[in-house]
Amino acid sequence: MSAQPSNQTSVPTGPAATGSRPLLEVQDLRVTFAGRGGREFTAVDGVSFSVRPGQVVGLVGESGSGKSVTSLAVMGLLPRKGVRVEGEVRFDGRDLLAARRDELSNLRGREMAMVFQDPMTSLNPVVPIGTQVTEVLLRHTDATRSEAREEAEQLLRRVGIPDPGRRLTEYPHQLSGGMRQRALIAIALACKPRLLIADEPTTALDVTIQAQVLELLRQLVTETGTAMVMITHDLGVVAGLCDEVNVMYAGRVVESAPRQELFAAPRHRYTTGLLASIPRLDSPRGEPLRPIPGSPSDTVAWSRACAFAPRCTVADADCVRADIPLDQDVVRPGHRARCVHPAPEPETATTPAAAPQPAPTERTVTP
Repeated sequence: MSAQPSNQTSVPTGPAATGSRPLLEVQDLRVTFAGRGGREFTAVDGVSFSVRPGQVVGLVGESGSGKSVTSLAVMGLLPRKGVRVEGEVRFDGRDLLAARRDELSNLRGREMAMVFQDPMTSLNPVVPIGTQVTEVLLRHTDATRSEAREEAEQLLRRVGIPDPGRRLTEYPHQLSGGMRQRALIAIALACKPRLLIADEPTTALDVTIQAQVLELLRQLVTETGTAMVMITHDLGVVAGLCDEVNVMYAGRVVESAPRQELFAAPRHRYTTGLLASIPRLDSPRGEPLRPIPGSPSDTVAWSRACAFAPRCTVADADCVRADIPLDQDVVRPGHRARCVHPAPEPETATTPAAAPQPAPTERTVTP
């Protein structure tokens, strides 16, 4: 069928993809928003990561940590006015930050695609689902309208939407939340992109639909070798899908490691706090949860101290210094943490589900 774009090439998947050249390279990305009275707010502060074909890289953190802004900067979807984007974002060697709008428009949907967080607001409420799916095919391929509609029906069937022919004529409000999310994924996959960014694709979905959506994304990476960036605050999603994990806090990556390494031996105190706050089936009956003290708004500028210091139970005067490097504590190759007092490494290897949680000592700091 002519609906298939001509720029697709076979790429290695699985272990073979590990040694391939990164498809997406983000270096020292900074995003600053202009505020009232000339004040500025830095949402993303020096983020660096890369993604290879067939690899899933996770960006994890609480709301407000800069995950979604990072993805929008990569896709070139931030407004041009009132926003300053600095650093380097390269897709297959091409500098996206220096690209013209028409160049980005040609890349988005064809080679780069994004699954947005809220399907109800991401889909056009007054346009049928079929039109929204075929629009991508008509824009980026030489398919006719009938061919695009046939391909759209196949896409809806592939993502698990029942009776796809009828669903093409329906509007977003006529679909359930899970179907709307699947429709968004179908739109993103229409041209078989080489890079897919999924911004919390399982938000507001029940656990059964979550598992189905994640399995669909996992199959996509395995079958096509698509490079994927998974943005989430759900560590369960990370454990089941991601190969590499970048934990973000206050606009910076505070820990970066392979998935198994991160769960078995977390080093940054924010990462250990996230893991300790998850309810466990093997915990003694009646044991209280251990939430992270404070809120993400309880922070200081990275230029003055560790931004997590006001919430950290082991922070002291040593944490009040500028520009703590990400490789402050190199445990193993590929595992880096931006922490002055990293959590101790477990004496014995453990599985991610049984990763031990260090018991913090009570210490306070006032940066």
